Amino acid sequence: MDKDLEASLPEQPKDDNRVVSGEESDNELSFHAVQAVNVSVRSLTVEIHISQGGLQPLLKIVTQPKGSPGKTTKRIIDNVSANMPSGSLTAILGGSGSGKTTMLHALSHRISGSRLETTGDISYNGNRKISSIRNAYVMQNDVLVPTLTVRETLLYAAELRLPPPTTPGERRQAVEDVIVELGLKECAGTRIGNNLHKGCSGGEKRRTSLGVQMLANPSVLFLDEVTTGLDAASAFQLIKTLKLLASKGRTIIVTIHQPRSEIWGLFDRLVLLSAGSTVYSGPAKECLSYFEEVGYPVPAFVNPAEFLVDLAAIDNRSPDLEKESSVRVDALKQAWRKASDNRTSWVFDEKHDVEHPSGHDKPDRRPTYLRRQLQVLTARTFKITYRDPMGMAGSLIEAFSMAIITGWIFLNLDGSLAGIRSRQGALYTAASLQGYLILLFETYRLTYDIELFDREYVEGVVTVPSFLISRRLARVFVEDLPVPLIYSVIFYFMVGFDAQASQFFVFFAINLLMHYIAVTLAMLCVSVSRNFAGASLIANLAYTIQSLACGYFVQSNQIPVWMRWLKWTAYVFYGFGAMSANEFVGHTSNPAGRIYDCPAASPNDPACDEYTGAYQMRSLGFPPNWIIRPIIVLVAFVVALYIGAGLILRFKRVGIRISKAQSNETDNSFGKEDLAAKSRGDRQAIRISLQGYSLDIEKRQRPPRKPMTKPILKPVSVAFEPGILNVIMGPSGSGKTSLLNLMAGRLHDTIATKYIRGGQMAFNGQVLSADNVRSTCSYVCQDDDALLPCLTVRENLRFAAALRLPAHYSTTQKFQRAESVLLKMGLRDCADNLVGNDLIKGISGGEKRRVSVAIQILTDPQVLVLDEPTSGLDAFTASSIMTVLRGLAEEGRTVVLTVHQARSDLFQHFGKILLLARGGSPVFAGKGSDMLPHFASLGHHCPTNTNPADFALDLITVNLQHASKEASTREK
Repeated sequence: MDKDLEASLPEQPKDDNRVVSGEESDNELSFHAVQAVNVSVRSLTVEIHISQGGLQPLLKIVTQPKGSPGKTTKRIIDNVSANMPSGSLTAILGGSGSGKTTMLHALSHRISGSRLETTGDISYNGNRKISSIRNAYVMQNDVLVPTLTVRETLLYAAELRLPPPTTPGERRQAVEDVIVELGLKECAGTRIGNNLHKGCSGGEKRRTSLGVQMLANPSVLFLDEVTTGLDAASAFQLIKTLKLLASKGRTIIVTIHQPRSEIWGLFDRLVLLSAGSTVYSGPAKECLSYFEEVGYPVPAFVNPAEFLVDLAAIDNRSPDLEKESSVRVDALKQAWRKASDNRTSWVFDEKHDVEHPSGHDKPDRRPTYLRRQLQVLTARTFKITYRDPMGMAGSLIEAFSMAIITGWIFLNLDGSLAGIRSRQGALYTAASLQGYLILLFETYRLTYDIELFDREYVEGVVTVPSFLISRRLARVFVEDLPVPLIYSVIFYFMVGFDAQASQFFVFFAINLLMHYIAVTLAMLCVSVSRNFAGASLIANLAYTIQSLACGYFVQSNQIPVWMRWLKWTAYVFYGFGAMSANEFVGHTSNPAGRIYDCPAASPNDPACDEYTGAYQMRSLGFPPNWIIRPIIVLVAFVVALYIGAGLILRFKRVGIRISKAQSNETDNSFGKEDLAAKSRGDRQAIRISLQGYSLDIEKRQRPPRKPMTKPILKPVSVAFEPGILNVIMGPSGSGKTSLLNLMAGRLHDTIATKYIRGGQMAFNGQVLSADNVRSTCSYVCQDDDALLPCLTVRENLRFAAALRLPAHYSTTQKFQRAESVLLKMGLRDCADNLVGNDLIKGISGGEKRRVSVAIQILTDPQVLVLDEPTSGLDAFTASSIMTVLRGLAEEGRTVVLTVHQARSDLFQHFGKILLLARGGSPVFAGKGSDMLPHFASLGHHCPTNTNPADFALDLITVNLQHASKEASTREK
């Protein structure tokens, strides 16, 4: 824990009502008691209107025959009913694209849009308003601050989320309990990190996101794909924690892709979906007997969750498989419709549908006081700014560089007419260009920072005023004052303006106001559009108006009368005018203003008129004495822009919208055969050998501190063979992703971070250069951020094929290759759907992962490196992707991948396994078939009914939740 953060929290008070520690309570999270909430869902149906954006609707009006149907709809959720009583852990299962996330969004009231139509009834203790209960939502994507450590993230979350009666000591103890319970002890002091700066692993980020919401002490907790990115052992520990929270009276509702068999036994209730329809909804303990009644018994030694997801999924990899699975799924839907009529007690519980008139009707959702919010948010923003290399340092370097460059251009201007004209240009530069750079920089930065605000604002833990005010309070002494001051000092004296203290400070005051206008305008732009493309477009449009109406390019009185009013709306008009008055007529008692180097003998000579400051003000179209009034107007601009941004943030709801591309009845991928691939004999096989391969990270500290070195990967010696699946396994934080990035040459040193590599990597016995390694390997990231959200799946693949495939391929061949890969990856049903993003709901997370893999397969690579290709996928989709990867390997490629949660039926296909323990220590490296005998020789035998992958991960995972178990697992 950082000293400054630790010092801000007082010592734990010794009273009987405090939150007990993990050891004292066996790690039972003992937050305050919560209200019991029963969630009831009846006949929930969610439909979207299928239409195309842009001009397509107008073209349809013209071309569509009269009487033809207007809007077409698609049902995402179809007549789903369920009962989720208090004290229960409910799992929503289903294949990728089955509607799990949409149902969870509907239950939590986090989905909206003009395309969306929701019917049915959702009640919470009989009340249809979700605001009547205390709830929290863990999103599928982690929204965390990359420059904060795990402990700091949780401490700030506790400061904002726990009710006001909670003492600082209780908040700190609750944070420590969460850290222990979620297994975050070893990474508590590690920064979250992002794609550019290595920090926590994906699993550690996922657990941190859950910890943030657990600190809110909710009655109902919604979790979307909570185990995504976690290894099997960590996922099991996490679900056990959720089960413990549910046993305390909470209602836990989760969507989950690949639950291991031990996790299955923790579920109280189950909702199984297939293409949005219910296949089963009721108690988990009755589920298997029900499916046995309808003719689908679970085979022995098979994970029930994997079996059910496979059973309810539609296999669209081929027409025959699709037809067969569709008939089976339709029969299951029909069987459940009949069975649900006889099992209404499973779906509905009448005693839970009435409203509870207890004293707990209104949840304790009191936000912290504004003063407290300002303290917490200001401290957090200051720390973020201080640690962000693109923040404080970037803005200070920009101010210094801009001042030097522009000051050099306008260096030591004289008093001639040319010098006077140049002074006008220098004043315009100071008034507009510096502010424009700050405007773009702040807009870019806000598009990232606003995500955290949106999440916390929806959760009711922060308010708009606290966010806006704290953002400026935290940066007033590190950016807001230093940036304009540095620029003013350097630029003012390099240009050669009058060295009067009063004149300089007026110049600085105007620059300061222009800086504040830039950052407040950036806030307004981002409040209108959350993405940088839209926000920067608005900012540039506003700046264009400033440039044209400020009076520099066109004299303000020469603007056509019907457009002349624009100058009063342009803040640069006031800033440029005030700077001009400050230079030409201010700080002098002469009515003519400042008199420059007139060649005439007497300054009263009419020829000297154009050398006077008053003449320059008249030529620019500014009134005399134009200093005080413009400064007042500039202050009003700052206030008005911030108030405008605040109103938009307050009343413009940022939810999840649903969008779909126009439905295309023709299936271009149907019947297409795959392009002829090289046979294994024609392809050059590549064997990758690692000898003592290791990685350390050196974090440079500010003097006089010495650099801090952290080992990420201990020396590894292994050979990855072509033709088989080479799998890297290990718990979260074992260095799997770091090893892949190191192999693919994706780690680059920065000013603050240096990667220390050890050992060597050889391709067929030869050490290749970094460029050759990158050209040989294709890398599939764990995140799917590289996909274009506004394009359909087919369009993404076609554009990728056009860019990646060789030039000798014709456009038709490239498109055929894209279609064949689309069919191979099972993407036919969503081929014409938009990919989507956080704001626009497009294809599912599993479908996005398949698109990412498909793009890399387009190029037919010799070495394919994949980071968690099955993460975020349901069991059926994960199995289908592993089948595709196995086929790619059998064609002679070298396929290396990391796996968190492997299905039991996939383990037998692992050709070579590298098993890493936490901290990057290799535990096993060899053939997959030799792993279990190796551990058996050490006295660790795998039970016959246990998934071998789960057994290996459990064996090498350190249990950080109990001190005694931690010691024993470390020794083991």
